[in-house]
Amino acid sequence: MNNITSRNHSEKRFQFYGKVAVTLAISFLVILLYNIFSTGISAFQQTYVAVKLDIPASVDKKSINPRSYLNKSFLEMFPPEVKSRNERKAVLSLLSKGAKYEFQELLEDNESSSLQGYFWFLASADLDMFIKGTVKRQGDTAGRLDEVQMQYVDILESKNLVELQSNKYLFSAADSREPEMAGIRGAIIGSLYAILIAFLVSFPIAVLSAVYLEKIASKNKFSDLIETNINNLAAVPSIVFGLLGLAIFLNFFNLPRSAPLVGGLTLALMTLPTIVIASRAAIKSVPPSIEEAAIGLGASKVQTIFGFTLPLAMPGILTGTIIGIAQAIGETAPLLMIGMVAFVVDIPGGPMEPSTALPVQIFLWADSPERAFTERTSAAIMVLLVFLVLLNLTAIYLRKKLEKKW
Repeated sequence: MNNITSRNHSEKRFQFYGKVAVTLAISFLVILLYNIFSTGISAFQQTYVAVKLDIPASVDKKSINPRSYLNKSFLEMFPPEVKSRNERKAVLSLLSKGAKYEFQELLEDNESSSLQGYFWFLASADLDMFIKGTVKRQGDTAGRLDEVQMQYVDILESKNLVELQSNKYLFSAADSREPEMAGIRGAIIGSLYAILIAFLVSFPIAVLSAVYLEKIASKNKFSDLIETNINNLAAVPSIVFGLLGLAIFLNFFNLPRSAPLVGGLTLALMTLPTIVIASRAAIKSVPPSIEEAAIGLGASKVQTIFGFTLPLAMPGILTGTIIGIAQAIGETAPLLMIGMVAFVVDIPGGPMEPSTALPVQIFLWADSPERAFTERTSAAIMVLLVFLVLLNLTAIYLRKKLEKKW
């Protein structure tokens, strides 16, 4: 009786410890997600300042200097006391350096039209952080906005000439030294190129390797050695594959540095062991009776493998492949080793052009001393998490869709 009571108490303690462990894990996950989303959600909006323009249709837009005219128009919106050089500099620093490019595009789009009234232009990162509440007003200053600048910010707010709008740069631009102009489109395209190349290279090689090891190769010391090395490679740190990619693809084959092609080939090397192991497990799970029946009906060994074994094992193979690709899409270390850490302001037009990747972009922004990059770092992490969730949901869907029961 005492033994039964003691066993029941032990089971209850074990259940309690399990519930505590699960609760702690969920709590840490919730805290992490809350920290990321609460910081990054503001990056999807950007502060804009309204500037009054008065350009008749008869004026030749090509003769206008965008920077000079925009600065002049912005200064004319404030009291005539703005005369000293320091005050002018303080006022103009509220506009982003990218505002002149927006004004230039506006002129090009309205060559034969008049531009009269208020038009919205990008604000500086310091003003953006103040409007979003990232930095608070402390006396007459707020963050890097000094007393003089805050006076003009108050004037703009009193006239409703400052507002938050959708951040068009986040998904349409590449990296920039100006936080308010920085985007992740270049990093997303670079990641997509790299992942596509990694999949196209690793999937056929891994599946054929798994078929050979599981169904064709003789069981001897040599095959055991290969199997052991594949299992060991799956546990090798990713930075080692980066060194391998550096030695083979850059130093030996002289492929272009920072290109998604090199990143994809390096990630393919890293994901090969994972896909091989998953493919072997999926192939091994196919009942031998199905293969025996196919051979009994006159099918050759190759016909049996490609006509029966692989189709039945494909759900498990695809699941393992997608999990391997999902792991690769979040890797930073191997991409750093092959030069995808470079500052690239252009959106890549192909896999041979210089580019960065989304996890590398996150690393660069997180390492930046500029405080305004903090929210963009969290926003990029949010986008990366969305990609990972979509890949895992795809793996679940394909497994349920293609899975056959017998």
